[in-house]
Amino acid sequence: MNKIKVAIIGYGNIGQFAFQAALAAPDMEVVGIVRRKVTSDFAAQMAPYKVVDAIEKLGKVDVAVLATPTRSVAAYATKCLSLGISTVDSFDIHTDIVALRRELSSVAAKNGATSIIAAGWDPGSDSVVRTLLRAIAPKGLTYTNFGPGMSMGHTVAVKAMEGVKDALSITIPLGTGIHRRMVYVELKEGYTLEQVTKSVKADAYFVKDDTHVMAVDSVDEVKDMGHGVHMTRKGVSGSAQNQLFTFDMKINNPALTGQVLICAARAALKQRPGCYTLIELPLIDLLYGEREALIAQLV
Repeated sequence: MNKIKVAIIGYGNIGQFAFQAALAAPDMEVVGIVRRKVTSDFAAQMAPYKVVDAIEKLGKVDVAVLATPTRSVAAYATKCLSLGISTVDSFDIHTDIVALRRELSSVAAKNGATSIIAAGWDPGSDSVVRTLLRAIAPKGLTYTNFGPGMSMGHTVAVKAMEGVKDALSITIPLGTGIHRRMVYVELKEGYTLEQVTKSVKADAYFVKDDTHVMAVDSVDEVKDMGHGVHMTRKGVSGSAQNQLFTFDMKINNPALTGQVLICAARAALKQRPGCYTLIELPLIDLLYGEREALIAQLV
């Protein structure tokens, strides 16, 4: 079997779990890890895997897993796709997904590569569930309630802000798809909570939610990577009213994100060149195994 050659770009929380998920996949081979800074101690720790500062130094790569901050995805994806390397990412700014898909579609198609975007758990696997619920009850409303738990994208956004030494963003569901954001920050010397709060509340990640920012001595003392979702749809199937569906899960946030990315990496190589979201893919393409055997097991 010719294994899929995978590179992991970024080695934070998501990158580490994506790396472990790729190692566990029988059809994949991790050819290396790409980081902005390569230290000798980290390279020694990750032996025998290559650790480099540019993907070109890894040789042949079939697909790159972009375990990077959301706001860096477009740049990294464009570079990889231009080299003919397919990409998967967990871009999570819902309102910008369509624009990113358009931006990467032409680059991917031009270079014979595939990009799977927004392939985390939400957007991502939850998007697939929402799609199925709408299909079986076309008229109605779906409410997606996240948490309580740590939001990776929101946390990374705050960590990048001026005056912030460390941060944690917790999502609290209020019902009917409305959320409160509890943001805990360690401040750098010389900065005030008021300054940081203003930046947080103006950011696109937070501007639509009820956001509360609090200073703490240590973010590590309040950190928990658990998260979850409770999704409901009440709708109409044909002319039958009062169809009610619920979907629940409690998860380790970066672990599930990493696993979905690896499933998407497998699916990427089964698509025609271009850019896709998870809801556009045949679900069976996410799975390892012989097609008819999977059908026999799952249908």
